[in-house]
Amino acid sequence: MTPNTKAPVRRKRMSRAERESQMLEVAEEVFAEQGYRATSMEEIAERCGVSKPMLYEHFGSKDGLLLAILAILARARAELHHVTSEAMALGRDPLDVLYRGLVAYYSFTRDHSRSFALLMHEPMALPDATIEAIEDVRRQQHGLIAPVLASQAPHLDPVQVEAYTEIIIGACERISLWCTRRPEITPEEATRYTLDLCWSGLSGTINPENDISGS
Repeated sequence: MTPNTKAPVRRKRMSRAERESQMLEVAEEVFAEQGYRATSMEEIAERCGVSKPMLYEHFGSKDGLLLAILAILARARAELHHVTSEAMALGRDPLDVLYRGLVAYYSFTRDHSRSFALLMHEPMALPDATIEAIEDVRRQQHGLIAPVLASQAPHLDPVQVEAYTEIIIGACERISLWCTRRPEITPEEATRYTLDLCWSGLSGTINPENDISGS
């Protein structure tokens, strides 16, 4: 070898687990960018630097690839429930409980923005198992929010509590998606915007003495 000749750079050989992790990370990114329906296995393989047959060898199909991502999201869902419920447990009153819970929720969806965008952008194009995973997250959040409303306003009909809770959940999803397009919005700001509308709108029904402006 002459003095000016450089030795060839050897690429580190990935283990199967490392390769799968890379594929899942790239696939999540592409799904979030383009949507599930428009994404091709060819593009994912190209971005990963592997052949399409290798991608199929690891995951079987595009649905199989998405289901593998969902397995990761299932663990993230458990983490979301833990983080949100722990934050809400520190609340001093119903408004503070919701505030802490929403900050935890928006912090989580910001940190997992690609996964969240993937699930929310085109749910009707996703496999049934994926749609069920989305509903699991909603049921989980419902179980945290509804008791707060019910305890603060025991006179409310259960159907009212259910309806108000679903309204809050829907608002949170839309704000989370909006924050993916406005990354400068902090979880605290997103929470304030949500409560400005939701809590103020419910204040007459739940407790007229609660005033968000004084929190």
